[in-house]
Amino acid sequence: MKNQHVDPVWEGDIYSKGMHLNRYPFDAVVSFVFGYHPRDRAREDVRIVELGCGAGNNLWFAAREGFDVAGIDGSTSAIAAARARFEEEGLRGDLQVGSFECLPWEEQSCDLAIDRHSLVCVSRSVQKEAIHEVRRVLRTGGLFLSCAYSDKHTSADSGTRLPDGRIADIKSGTLTGVGCITFSSRQDIEELFNDGWEVVSLEHVHIQDCASAEHHVEWRVLVKKT
Repeated sequence: MKNQHVDPVWEGDIYSKGMHLNRYPFDAVVSFVFGYHPRDRAREDVRIVELGCGAGNNLWFAAREGFDVAGIDGSTSAIAAARARFEEEGLRGDLQVGSFECLPWEEQSCDLAIDRHSLVCVSRSVQKEAIHEVRRVLRTGGLFLSCAYSDKHTSADSGTRLPDGRIADIKSGTLTGVGCITFSSRQDIEELFNDGWEVVSLEHVHIQDCASAEHHVEWRVLVKKT
């Protein structure tokens, strides 16, 4: 793992073993891209970046739709899978192994940014650094979709709290087996985006499994760079 702040379980026990190599985009990302991409430029001139792009499923969709895409992940196995798929399908994308808090793109070079449950894998302090980096690479007026697990999630109360705030050894809920996770309250989310961002929408999405009585709860945050 190049990103030393992310639990090595993602490379050692997940991606390198062919798990979680998602092929299709998530609905929240599709809605974000189609709802908010700039309409005054051709799609090939609109750059979309993703933190924690994994096997590139979200960027694969965006590239197929004609957008200029770039992604970063700490896992060499995930990026290898993403690059192989892009090459196989004749798609172009800047897919790199690296750290969220040191993005390899120029200042004000991107239009849309995506974090779908990737920054949850790092501590609050690293989240703040990464969000500062996202703001740096976004153009003024650019939009950032960030999906984070809520502290109301069943898994938030089923593990051990580490000194950096993450929860380790999660034993119940939908987040077992994915290493250490940071869960956020509304105050946590507001503090992350209180400097240089305009909150466009802040959704608290709650899904209750009536069969297991477990709760999958997440924040979907849409912010604009001011």
